[in-house]
Amino acid sequence: MAGTARAFVFPGQGSQTVGMGKDLADAYPAAAQVFEQVDDALGEALSALIFSGPEETLTLTANAQPALMAVSLAAIRAIEAESGKTIDSLCDYVAGHSLGEYSALAAAGTLDIATAARLLRLRGQSMQKAVPVGEGAMAALIGADLETAEAIANAARPGPEGDEICDIANDNGGGQVVLSGHAAAIDRVIALAADHGVRRAVKLPVSAPFHCSLMAPAADAMAEALAATDLRAPLVQVIANVSATPTDDRDVIRRQLVEQVTGRVRWRETVEGLSGLGVSSVAEIGAGKVLSGLVKRIDKSIDAHAINTPADVAGFVAAL
Repeated sequence: MAGTARAFVFPGQGSQTVGMGKDLADAYPAAAQVFEQVDDALGEALSALIFSGPEETLTLTANAQPALMAVSLAAIRAIEAESGKTIDSLCDYVAGHSLGEYSALAAAGTLDIATAARLLRLRGQSMQKAVPVGEGAMAALIGADLETAEAIANAARPGPEGDEICDIANDNGGGQVVLSGHAAAIDRVIALAADHGVRRAVKLPVSAPFHCSLMAPAADAMAEALAATDLRAPLVQVIANVSATPTDDRDVIRRQLVEQVTGRVRWRETVEGLSGLGVSSVAEIGAGKVLSGLVKRIDKSIDAHAINTPADVAGFVAAL
């Protein structure tokens, strides 16, 4: 269904780079304030790590998650300040990939920036602790549809020591599906991929098997933290990872954030759903261009672009 609605989407882990967001902080006081708020919330100079590295420390899950949220919210605050508009006047829906869902909720006003930073620090720490290093892994199947990926996952689960976890973590669309689980099962995924006609299978450089049932201890930690967190009704509807449908119900949002830790990121369905809701323009807010690239591959009719520099902010505001 063709339409004129706009969505803002927010990137997940893997999009981080040293120096991201510094030009926004230098150009816009509203953006600089976001980094100050995150530093204050965490009691450390995360902004110094974001702007100057080192990369290996920034890449740690507990740092990358709040860092990416900070950059996304810095871009949002810059857009709002330059346009004189609030987010509900700038877009119709928000969505984020994995941790990006927290960025989306903060942008929509459900979470304040300090709370989002603390929750993401806990989320990153809990995910890292859930599985001992080396016991879990993830692999991306390139040139695979969901049905093929499910067949490979089913074939990879039975191992010599009994069934192991091998879940679909991300249905990213554009022929990219990510599997997550026990390291031995993921090794079998790599070995089985060619026989199932998959163009390429790549083991991902991650420190834990995200978005699979091995993350249950992290889900428990997030359930406890979110139960004690005050959520406000979002100013625009949020498309959740686990359902790929919009909601503004705070109880539903809280439940879905817990389910998201072990659940599948349904990005292909999210983009298809946005199109069905009349979205014709998607802006990726924050670091990198991963999501805007995926949007273009999933639905070529959607105009997708990234906003992560002062020039991008100025161009977007000028076109309003």
